Amino acid sequence: MLRGNSPARIDEKGRLKIPTAFRNYIEQQFGKDVFITSLSGEYVRIYPMPVWLEIEKKVAAVSSMNPTVMRFLNRVNYYGSVGSLDAQGRVVIQPLLRKAAEVTGEVAVLGNQRYLDVWNRDKFEVKMGAEPISEEDQRILASFGI
Repeated sequence: MLRGNSPARIDEKGRLKIPTAFRNYIEQQFGKDVFITSLSGEYVRIYPMPVWLEIEKKVAAVSSMNPTVMRFLNRVNYYGSVGSLDAQGRVVIQPLLRKAAEVTGEVAVLGNQRYLDVWNRDKFEVKMGAEPISEEDQRILASFGI
């Protein structure tokens, strides 16, 4: 399972070195191939390829004329690229997505069970401050047994 936060760095060539604990899990469970994308351009999402293929299978079962599916596909394909972890565990974040998400230099890599999110660290800290967990959130989590 991918969990926790690990600081990392995106170099001048746009390569992110996947933190070791995340890299080991991804390679052992899924292999080296990944799909790198975003729904909003606000952050980078890295799916191990088998996880992404499960999503594609679900999307393929829905009509391609469905407006929600069309919006989803437009965004993930606009920002998306196929990649592979190199021998040092790095992946290239394409320039369009790097610019949109403002991910250069120091970033936060968050494990979200089956995929990774990569955030501009400062933007993510502002987001957490602006969106605290509310009492309603706590009630909803409690209803899930969390």
